[in-house]
Amino acid sequence: MTGDAPGGDAGADRSDSFVERVLEVVDAIPPGHVMTYGDVAATLGSRAARMVGQVMAYYGGDVPWWRVVRASGHPPANHEHIALQHYRAEGTPLLRAGNGPYRVDLRAARVGAEPPGDARNHSSDR
Repeated sequence: MTGDAPGGDAGADRSDSFVERVLEVVDAIPPGHVMTYGDVAATLGSRAARMVGQVMAYYGGDVPWWRVVRASGHPPANHEHIALQHYRAEGTPLLRAGNGPYRVDLRAARVGAEPPGDARNHSSDR
């Protein structure tokens, strides 16, 4: 970001801060788990999922970018093959629909979800 951005340097500082905050959230996603672009935005108190996508497109190469997926569970567009290698290495739960494209099982892999092996019937805890 440069001082030539609309709003002068203060606007650039806010943008840089958003970029840094997005990258910090993404860097904290544990292996084998994911967040959606909207989840990352919500963690920051924002609804700007598309801005999170832009941040990841321009600055996400040094963080585990494959851990941020679309709301459908599909990996980042045009990076499906390399993302699949990361998901397999980390044991990220995946779903396949026949010969169609795979997607991440958000019920099991989303940050905050119980791991598949730890799923329990909590109704007996009452």
